Amino acid sequence: MLQIKDYIDIVGANALDELAILARYLQGKRIQNINSTAVGGGVAEILNRMLPLLRELGVDARWDVIRGDERFFSITKKMHNALHGVSEQLSDDDLEYFLEVNRRNAADMDLDFDIHFIHDPQPIGLVRERPRNGGHWLWRCHIDFTDPDPRVWEFLKGLIEKHDAAVFSAPAFARPLPIRQVLISPSIDPLSDKNKDLPEEFIASVFEKYGIDRQRPVVCQISRFDYLKDPLGVIEAYRMAKEHVDCQLVLAGGGAVDDPEGMQVLSEVRQSAESDPDIFVLFLPPASDLEINALQRGSTVVLQKSLKEGFGLTVAEALWKAKPVIASAVGGIQLQITHKHSGILTRSVEGTAFWIKQLLNEPEYASKLGLHGREHIKNNYLIFRHLRDYLLLFLSVFETGDIVHFA
Repeated sequence: MLQIKDYIDIVGANALDELAILARYLQGKRIQNINSTAVGGGVAEILNRMLPLLRELGVDARWDVIRGDERFFSITKKMHNALHGVSEQLSDDDLEYFLEVNRRNAADMDLDFDIHFIHDPQPIGLVRERPRNGGHWLWRCHIDFTDPDPRVWEFLKGLIEKHDAAVFSAPAFARPLPIRQVLISPSIDPLSDKNKDLPEEFIASVFEKYGIDRQRPVVCQISRFDYLKDPLGVIEAYRMAKEHVDCQLVLAGGGAVDDPEGMQVLSEVRQSAESDPDIFVLFLPPASDLEINALQRGSTVVLQKSLKEGFGLTVAEALWKAKPVIASAVGGIQLQITHKHSGILTRSVEGTAFWIKQLLNEPEYASKLGLHGREHIKNNYLIFRHLRDYLLLFLSVFETGDIVHFA
């Protein structure tokens, strides 16, 4: 198991010493993270990396997952889509059922903690138990809040306001709220299986396993099979680019327990791709981090053509590997990429196709974009900056003040 000392060569001893100092001020405090799935998606990935490091620092941090049935996760998926601006039908009965499932979870959970750190909308109803359980409550939003559906936003706003603070990933997601708002962007772990250096032999073996020809250019997108990741738009952009330059396309990802639409999206993607032997649609199991790492490292260009995106960890992952990235100019992606310097930002299928063609035809420029991108991620979006921000956030709830902002 990795230890904090293993990161010294990447972030330096001073950064690790600062974390240890901050952690000492949280001695005796108990912190509970709650989300909706232990596997799949960026939240689970971040918590899986963070919790062991927090504990090594001496912070008493725990992670719990709420339970729900098919109806509950169907409701929360609609809620998720509506917060991204998608038109969804949610009845009063749906919203009441959402609260009821949260009530049931609260009855079964140990909520005797100093800080309850609630991640995303699924467990937000737990805050209604605050008068009975006490403690400080923080709500962490990992999704794109640029244009939420007004009705769903008003419903959630009444619950968000019961927290001490709301944490967002990008400045554009801030909303008019009577509580403190905090900006903390997500991060990647450079030494995780998904991001660590890999031997060339392993990368080659993964491409050979799936029959992908590394002698020809490879364009890939690594994401859950989700409409908001626009995999069908990726296929369309690839086909437009392929009229001008030879390439293959890899669409690889998995699903999540709290995303019931995933298999439908996967089916549509497979149907769209079935006539083209140069499109590889890979549905990967949860324990595929090394394969994902290899696919990114072995690709010529990495895409992230999201329609909405809270942050987009796959962008940071690819940039850390010094890969040229073409991504949509939405949400937190815009924090990671400076257009034409550390990557490419696009706003359409046509724009994505144009830049696929350009980067495949200009490998030196593509390489320069990747190197700039890696430096930007190293300076801003690695896990130890994230840990520092969280430690400062936890400490802030025991102090008074109007504004907390961590760059």
